[in-house]
Amino acid sequence: MATFTPAEITDLDAFKIGNTQNTEAATGCTVILSLDGAVCGVDVRGGGPATRETDLLKPENMVEAIHAVVLSGGSAFGLAASTGVMEELEAHNIGFELLGMHVPIVCGACLFDLPVGISTIRPDAAMGKAAVQAALAEEPLEQGNIGAGTGCSVSKLRGMEHAWKSGLGYAAYRFEDVIVGAVVAVNACGNINDRSGATIAGPADTDHGLENGIESFKRSVEEQMAQDQTAPCTNTTIGCIITNARITKAQAQKVASTTHDAYARCISPVHTSNDGDTIFCMSSAQVEAPYDLVAVMATEAMQDAIINGVTNAKPAYGLPGLGK
Repeated sequence: MATFTPAEITDLDAFKIGNTQNTEAATGCTVILSLDGAVCGVDVRGGGPATRETDLLKPENMVEAIHAVVLSGGSAFGLAASTGVMEELEAHNIGFELLGMHVPIVCGACLFDLPVGISTIRPDAAMGKAAVQAALAEEPLEQGNIGAGTGCSVSKLRGMEHAWKSGLGYAAYRFEDVIVGAVVAVNACGNINDRSGATIAGPADTDHGLENGIESFKRSVEEQMAQDQTAPCTNTTIGCIITNARITKAQAQKVASTTHDAYARCISPVHTSNDGDTIFCMSSAQVEAPYDLVAVMATEAMQDAIINGVTNAKPAYGLPGLGK
């Protein structure tokens, strides 16, 4: 009997992934390319998103394919990286032909990593171009402190003094000819749980090991009210599903929506007003597959990718990490 089996994210050869980063400044960006154009949908759940070109992904709007999704650090400043991605793709004649030009469609989302490194240095157009070049060169993919994951951290409900280093993660599954993969930069306000539900990154509790996310949230509220403090700074976990399954634009949006279940399984609490949690879904439309199969595989892949992004993140910038 056929079953889900782990796959490599690079098995999805219609897509190319590239990373670039400034390790001193603790920021970077990750680009997912579809040179021939991919069907795409998006679902934004957090209360503080920084996104680009998400309106055109609504099923009722005319654009039916995009050429890149950019995941970037730098908060809203990091949207500049997408400009570089667009310019580099144009230089390679990638995009819709129009009036003798090539117009690439580039969507993106940013996370808030400014408190971790040098806040005045953020992903810019040059960094976006470098990420495209890395993708086209098919440079080896690493996980953890790389790309958009360079400045990522989690477990910040009770302040940065309780934060853990996190990063960029990948995972993929295969079912017969269908492959579904996930790319995610994990930068959550909440704590991180593994598949058993146990906390693997969260504030230390001397009596019970690590606090669970809800306990951290309760203590955070109590501490803020007692000290008249504001809520934690903006964070945001941003990710992208890629698949060879043939799905419509509306179905891609629904896959992105369903995949937020993986965020809810691993991040506690999730989708707070201090997160801009966003998931894109890109399809190269090569293999027939039931929509529900794609959605289930996407959720499983994203759950693994989140855990990989945290467990592969090495200690950095004064933050503890689980990576070696």
